[in-house]
Amino acid sequence: MKDNSRDLEAVRSLFLKPEFEMLPFRSAIDQIDFLPEAATVTITASPAKGIEATLEYATKLAQRGFDVVPHIAARSVADGAHLSRILDTIADADIGRIFVVGGDSTDAGDFPDGLSLIQAIESLDYPLPEIGIAAYPDGHPFISYEALRQALKDKQPYASYMTTQMCFNPVIISNWIADVRSDGITLPIHLGMPGVGSIPKLISIAAKIGVGDSARFLSRHRGLLGRLTRQSTYSPDRLAMGLSQVIADPTADIEVVHLYTFNQVESSEAWRQDWLEAIDG
Repeated sequence: MKDNSRDLEAVRSLFLKPEFEMLPFRSAIDQIDFLPEAATVTITASPAKGIEATLEYATKLAQRGFDVVPHIAARSVADGAHLSRILDTIADADIGRIFVVGGDSTDAGDFPDGLSLIQAIESLDYPLPEIGIAAYPDGHPFISYEALRQALKDKQPYASYMTTQMCFNPVIISNWIADVRSDGITLPIHLGMPGVGSIPKLISIAAKIGVGDSARFLSRHRGLLGRLTRQSTYSPDRLAMGLSQVIADPTADIEVVHLYTFNQVESSEAWRQDWLEAIDG
């Protein structure tokens, strides 16, 4: 048995039951049938469409038997009454988990950040057993490293897990995990990875969300990736294998892989099935 067999098995196990992130746009509807049965699906928050669009998609998917996690953007929640309506909708749909982010809305209501929203939720009598929060291995375009770290510490008592923002560089991710663990952040990690998509599109998305080092890393390696994938598309197998040691490390506590599909579920799921088959073979 090869020395890396434990690492490979850890990666394989992680990809057996991923969670899929989808955007609350019309293109999501056509992709639902490609999701595995009863899959965990997170629905992002769109400042343009508002939280109601996220809740509408989440309710539809919950009715079809999926384990749904709606994103609630704090800056898009107007006030306590609006928050109560949101939580009523979630309870009526029998949704047991939410993901709280600060959000990108420039017209914030009563909740300027994720922590204030989480604390407001905790003060209300709603059965929400799990709250996920965002983490940023590659930094944030508008929030300092120190503020991001303090936010994780402040939210940790309320949260059940943290999901890492999209990053293409395994060294950045591995170093960040070691750093947060040494700093007392013990939340389980949902490891965010881009699904299958065109390399130029992913570079563009990375630049927009501020993962600069990762965007530059992917750009420098686009020729190599283009030779290794069909039609100049990106797939996360190299990233996954670059993280195999940390995935296999129990102290890292990586419990789920979170696939950013950008509503391209069909290609990401086809890749995942083929890759698992290749590993088993």
